Amino acid sequence: MKNDINRRSFIKTLTTGSLGLSTVTAASSFTILSGYPVKDKYKVAIMGINGRGSQHIEAYAKLPNAEIVYICDVDSRAIENGINLAMKAGVQTKPKGLADFRKALDDKSIDAISIAAPDHWHTPAALLALKAGKHVYVEKPGSHNPAEAELLSKATLKYGKVVQMGNQRRSWPRVQEAIAELHGGTIGNVYYARAWYTNDRSSIGIGKDATIPSWLDFDLWQGPAPRKAYKDNLIHYNWHWFWNWGTGEMLNNGTHFVDLARWGLNVNYPIKAYSTGGRFQYKDDWQTPDTQVATFDFEEGKTILWEGRSCNRRGINDMGSGVSFHGENGTLELLDNSYKIYDNKNKLIKSVEPTTNTIVDQKGPGFDMDLGHFANFISSIDKGEKLFSPYPEIAKSVLLCQLGNISYRTGRSLTIDKKTGHILNDTEAMKYWKREYEKGWEPTL
Repeated sequence: MKNDINRRSFIKTLTTGSLGLSTVTAASSFTILSGYPVKDKYKVAIMGINGRGSQHIEAYAKLPNAEIVYICDVDSRAIENGINLAMKAGVQTKPKGLADFRKALDDKSIDAISIAAPDHWHTPAALLALKAGKHVYVEKPGSHNPAEAELLSKATLKYGKVVQMGNQRRSWPRVQEAIAELHGGTIGNVYYARAWYTNDRSSIGIGKDATIPSWLDFDLWQGPAPRKAYKDNLIHYNWHWFWNWGTGEMLNNGTHFVDLARWGLNVNYPIKAYSTGGRFQYKDDWQTPDTQVATFDFEEGKTILWEGRSCNRRGINDMGSGVSFHGENGTLELLDNSYKIYDNKNKLIKSVEPTTNTIVDQKGPGFDMDLGHFANFISSIDKGEKLFSPYPEIAKSVLLCQLGNISYRTGRSLTIDKKTGHILNDTEAMKYWKREYEKGWEPTL
């Protein structure tokens, strides 16, 4: 699998800019690559098909050096749908369906696993994959709690495998340009970033105990999480709003934008974290806040503010979600794959349009906006290309969101160790640093 020198040389030339393309967009790069003879394919198993998993299938199906071998899901209907989607997307060999992804890890021919399961599965599944010698692509947030993030970061170093988190905005060309503008001093010292996400989610109602559907392995779905009764308003999306499995909007979508804010400000761990909010819009089973504000103060004299409104879509600066950076000489507004720069008199200095016509909305980006992130993952395995979202680095952004949730749940400000990100002098808050696991499912290094 390591002898396709001509293909590697071609890809290296393309991605290093020798063809005048220092940042290759998905639309341009894969039109070229698809016609190039490919001998090597990295075999991938995809875990979790409902939701983001479908984008995983579409991406790997289009990558010339990737092959989808297994489609894994505890929902038998999802397996069938995933296989059909893969065939429609143009895979040459029909993938095999598995209810239990661990069987795919037993296959020594598998090079990587791509995890799009619920949050409570992210770290446990990734650890099992690393122990089995597989590379890992894991959707955000990558961990259910800070202790898991620390464990997976250590495992990434221990096992020496590629671990990419699925916060795909780090691969978008205009995002990369905007961050470079900030780091290059376009608005001087950048001291404040405001990040937000809005939506108009409906009530999930009051769930009723129900018979587990014949198509669902609910015990395996719960996996590492302590067992709870099956209710009719839980699967396949509403688990996000229950602490036992999900992490709320703060990590569901906040991860993307808080990460961009931290990246743009060029900071690591805060010294203070505070969050407030609540479940205000409806009276139902939803446990996490639908309205949440969190602030993070850094020793460098910089602050990040996050605002999340799950049930009120009115945006900020006419943008449903985004990040604005404020500095001594002006403001940069980053909206998905475009950005604008204003001076301190509110005069528009620069407006940069998207590199694609794809519409990005609250449901996520279009396919061509995602492809580069998956390609970067495979290229890192194939030829050591630098990862856009290496897990230990992005875990710092995830920790901010987790600290926000811990502050919300304790109802007070947290003092943070600027070197480690750990909560200082607060025994009650530290109870949320890790979780309880179903007996026998505890993740280990």
